[in-house]
Amino acid sequence: MSILVTGGAGFIGSYFVLDWLAQSDEPVVNLDKLTYAGNPANLASLKGDARHQLVVGDVGDTVLVTAMLQAHRPRAILHFAAESHVDRSIAGAGNFIQSNICGTFGLLEAARAYWADLTGPARDAFRFLHVSTDEVYGSLDPDAPAFTESSAYRPNNPYSASKAASDHLVRACGKTHGLPVLTTHCSNNYGPRQFPEKLIPLTIHNAVAGKPLPVYGDGLHVRDWLHVADHCSGLRRVLERGRAGETYNLGGDCERTNLDVVLAVCKLLDQLRPRADGASYKTQVAMVPDRPGHDRRYAIDAAKAQRELGWRAIETFHSGLEKTLRWYLDNPQWVADIVSGAYRQGAVPS
Repeated sequence: MSILVTGGAGFIGSYFVLDWLAQSDEPVVNLDKLTYAGNPANLASLKGDARHQLVVGDVGDTVLVTAMLQAHRPRAILHFAAESHVDRSIAGAGNFIQSNICGTFGLLEAARAYWADLTGPARDAFRFLHVSTDEVYGSLDPDAPAFTESSAYRPNNPYSASKAASDHLVRACGKTHGLPVLTTHCSNNYGPRQFPEKLIPLTIHNAVAGKPLPVYGDGLHVRDWLHVADHCSGLRRVLERGRAGETYNLGGDCERTNLDVVLAVCKLLDQLRPRADGASYKTQVAMVPDRPGHDRRYAIDAAKAQRELGWRAIETFHSGLEKTLRWYLDNPQWVADIVSGAYRQGAVPS
């Protein structure tokens, strides 16, 4: 038995692969296009591990995916692969349409053909788990209840619109063709090996480098924060116990304004890596013009996952943030290779 993971060299995907193989000997076949967000160094500890195989390729390449499915006969597909940075989608949406919509469609075509040929227990047990985002639900008013699985879709930027489209394709494939699909919506993830364009790793890197710490608008945009370890434990639980055709929200029950997050990073850095001049890192905070279509608030109601799957987030924001910050301080070369672009020349692990 094995599983197929797409996008398994990225932030969340690589954490899932490493965590999976730390707890199981079930092999992982990992398909990643190795765009800028895919980093082979994330998987360096698996070099030479026969349980892991990284294939460089596009999820939308149906011929490639079909050949992989026939060769490895996985019992599940976990679909992480996606373009995911809102700012990049605003600057140019083409890659988001191609990867998130067309790529998901191509993967679904290969998956349903493979599933249709399965028989008996293998057919009954097969699952296609689609990893999505809370951003498809749009923006919440300050006092509005958190998003549930029945919340209406109201995407407000090209990234979230492309993810919403992929969600609909997955659902339609399940309803029309019977493919046993599962969809998850997670809140903002953070943790080790996150590409330093996202808020927390960017803040850590800029702070230590003595650069400004940019915060959009008034800094009061609210996000629900979920440590990547909790997210991956939730995905395992959905794969194990989730009902085919269902959607599950995975959140950290941890709402923070963006400014509060940046200031929390500064406070921890003041303790763990004080500035030479004795000043607080918060003096580097710089408010910058807001970005277009910036959703004001996200919040996830994870009661369904708690009730049906027995899952809930374990890390508090403080404990998760401290672990994250220590990882970045202990791994400066990883960050340096990202910033310089050297990681793009890294050898692909076998």
